[in-house]
Amino acid sequence: LGMHILFVTGEYPPMQGGVGAYTEQLALALQAQGATVSVLSSARAKARQHGHLSAELAIYPEFRHWGMAIWPAVKKWVNKLGADWLHVQYQTAAFGMNPAINLAPWFWRQQTHVAWTYHDLLPPYLFPKAGHALRTWVTERPAHLCHLPIVTNEGDFQQLAPKAPTVQKIPIGSNIQGVVLAPAARAAQRALRGYAEDALVIGYFGFLNRSKGGLTLIRTLERLRHAHPHVHLLMIGERVGASDPTNFAYLQEVEALIDQLGLAERVQWTGRQDDAQVGADLAACDVLLMPYEDGASLRRGTLMAGLASGCAIVTTTPQTPLPELVDGRDLCYVAPGDAQAAANAILQIASDETRANALRQQARRRSQLFTWQAIAARHLELYESTAYIQL
Repeated sequence: LGMHILFVTGEYPPMQGGVGAYTEQLALALQAQGATVSVLSSARAKARQHGHLSAELAIYPEFRHWGMAIWPAVKKWVNKLGADWLHVQYQTAAFGMNPAINLAPWFWRQQTHVAWTYHDLLPPYLFPKAGHALRTWVTERPAHLCHLPIVTNEGDFQQLAPKAPTVQKIPIGSNIQGVVLAPAARAAQRALRGYAEDALVIGYFGFLNRSKGGLTLIRTLERLRHAHPHVHLLMIGERVGASDPTNFAYLQEVEALIDQLGLAERVQWTGRQDDAQVGADLAACDVLLMPYEDGASLRRGTLMAGLASGCAIVTTTPQTPLPELVDGRDLCYVAPGDAQAAANAILQIASDETRANALRQQARRRSQLFTWQAIAARHLELYESTAYIQL
């Protein structure tokens, strides 16, 4: 048998969240390339039975809390399963803001190889008045304590690499398989959603939180209403995610703005759906608007899904380098929080079919940089080449 990798993740399906979806896709792709993969996660990932094999993946929904007790508990699982690598999929909120996980690699590395993927570099909340320097130290500690630290994008790489020279960059993939709809199937999907042929359908994918610019989304729709009589907004997917309780409060702000501006008739929420339905809805939109407050980034699985689905994308100017995607060729950038600029960009695409099709083709082409097969192969290469490092 190949190498055995044990993932530790604060969220995993059926919990809603990008890190859980990423972990599942990576695990399946690694397994397809000959590795054995097990997943230790939150007890909230329970709807899949204990030790349930999802396509031969062993899932153990073990943990209710992520405090110090995880140190010996995870070590026991490493022994029990004979894991060659222990790989933490880290996002601050997914581990309940608890810093115990950040220091754990020091304990675990005595027994096995430890890898650590940063899905963000947001410092955790430690205690009142904990300074930014201490919180940043806690966030960056694992990069110094594990054999293989990984980031998902160039901005995070530039932040960590000077301090942790062993850090590697591997992008994330789309958790949605892109669907290509023939013109008749696309028209049928739009009709299914109740849109007339001359409708301008703006899509948004993923649940809402403050960093994703939901209020800008609604203000853009308000501006478009005056320019296009049949504009609609299709909100694709679940409304809120599992890891961050502030998401729900933000959703209520967005819903209040929709009501205040009298836009309820123009906004449709699909709710949770399977990947094929998500793919069909993405393909049916005229433009995908993703107005991230902190700019477009390769750590956004929702952006990856838009590329894989061949969407004409309007998103916000990256705040850190994003050399892989070029403005005007692969997608269109506008300033964060600028609803008028977003509306103008959408109207330009909607009025120029040749340009819209060029953006769609190019998006699909760029998504080939981020296939799960390539991502899994790169992981295996790094597991093999760093297995000899002595810490």
